[in-house]
Amino acid sequence: MPYGGRPGAAFAFCGETRNKVFGNPLSVNRKIRSVLSMLACLALAAGCARQEPGAEYNDPFEAQNRAVHDENVKLDTLVFGTYPRAKPILPKPVAKGFSNFSSNLGMPSAVLNSLLQGKPGPALQNTLRFALNTTVGLGGVFDPAGAIGIYADDADFGETLHVWGAPEGAYLVLPFAGPTTERDLAGSVVDIVINPLNAIGGREAYYLGAAKLAGGAGNRSLYSDTVDSILYESADSYAQLRLMYLQYRHHQLGIEEDVFDPYEDPYGQ
Repeated sequence: MPYGGRPGAAFAFCGETRNKVFGNPLSVNRKIRSVLSMLACLALAAGCARQEPGAEYNDPFEAQNRAVHDENVKLDTLVFGTYPRAKPILPKPVAKGFSNFSSNLGMPSAVLNSLLQGKPGPALQNTLRFALNTTVGLGGVFDPAGAIGIYADDADFGETLHVWGAPEGAYLVLPFAGPTTERDLAGSVVDIVINPLNAIGGREAYYLGAAKLAGGAGNRSLYSDTVDSILYESADSYAQLRLMYLQYRHHQLGIEEDVFDPYEDPYGQ
């Protein structure tokens, strides 16, 4: 783990950084210096934990990660009910609306990251999508942009760090948030800072926070079959989630690799 190898230190660092940027009013120059300093620190911190030679995964904090994973599964059961369920977590139209709205809130950050990666085409595409869904789509609840072929080109600062050459670092499991890596944890903090919507204060900030939580619930409902099969039907839900998350993330980043699946039947072909 970066920041001295203490899990709590990373969260303290993130909170301290956010307070510096969004706390007391700062001048524009001071805000820029704060953000640039944070970018430098996080880029250097990402990937501090090196993979052991011969290890299948870079997971030096597996014991701590498993403990957090177990608590996350308990929380999932507490919030969304015991498995198997008699009915969906949310009606599909409601879940889709929550998911769409939350995704739309992340579009400004995706635009900035596309530009930081030197991709003006995706930046323009995400800008058009955000403008259309925010206006015609009632703030992003509906997806008229997707209906005419303007789809999201996802980009985040973890991906930007990858493009810039920062190593992935160790696999991590965060309370509530779930699986990530050191590089993506650093990227998530930066994404919070660079998204202009997060600068909104007052009562509206609480509404935005509630919308993001609702988006998480919507995604959990939309993908409940897959999530439930991993969390509640796997022989080792931690190992299976780690495998699937890293495969998915590497596919997003365009990393081609042969990943060993401990649950694959070698005689099933």
